[in-house]
Amino acid sequence: MRFRHSPEIWSAFPELTCGVLHATGVTPDVDVTPRLAGYLGTARDRLAAGPEGGFPEIQAWRRAFTRMGCPPTRYRCAAESLLRRLRRDGDLPRLHPLVDLGNALSTRYAVPVAVLDLARIDGDLTVRPADGTEHYLGLGGESERPAPGEVIFADQGGHAHARRWCHRQSGASAVRDDTAEVLVVVEAMHEGAAPTVRRMLDDLAAALDEQWRVPARTALLTADSPEFAVPVRTG
Repeated sequence: MRFRHSPEIWSAFPELTCGVLHATGVTPDVDVTPRLAGYLGTARDRLAAGPEGGFPEIQAWRRAFTRMGCPPTRYRCAAESLLRRLRRDGDLPRLHPLVDLGNALSTRYAVPVAVLDLARIDGDLTVRPADGTEHYLGLGGESERPAPGEVIFADQGGHAHARRWCHRQSGASAVRDDTAEVLVVVEAMHEGAAPTVRRMLDDLAAALDEQWRVPARTALLTADSPEFAVPVRTG
């Protein structure tokens, strides 16, 4: 299995910074509360100084959404949606310890984080414009068809695992209690994003090592090196 962004995406958004993490051995019985408290506490402190719409990381994604033809205050990147919820409710819902970590880390750095169940992805996964034939399964079970040209996470089976890039993930590859193997995608658009994305990958890898006792493979992708290969499991 390979993850990549299409050449069209790199050409249209050369400012993109993408980090990828792969791990096997994830379970739902890990307590990540102390890590969540640290990440969310930092996010709350930042929100206390001003709303998320003024964060340079969020402004960069708003500009990207505008270029995609998506009104940025109607369709928000996942990090902005999480920050809005945190500002409104004071906390985030608990779903699965690894997803909770990804969400908290996303608010800490104001950068979208997608956590995907690899067992539910059909072949390679590519961030690319939709051709109009793909199917999207919403978190509530609703079935949708992305419009041609919409940026999606598309697998080889014609499933869209995210709509409007990082606006909304699919229920098809959402992490569940029986999830074991995951792919985490961290994407940023702001200037000087590479160190931030690298730090986020390192934080997640450290959590997997210390709390799940499983190793993680990570990589930063670029237009010149746009592909991350997931090793085939044997035995």
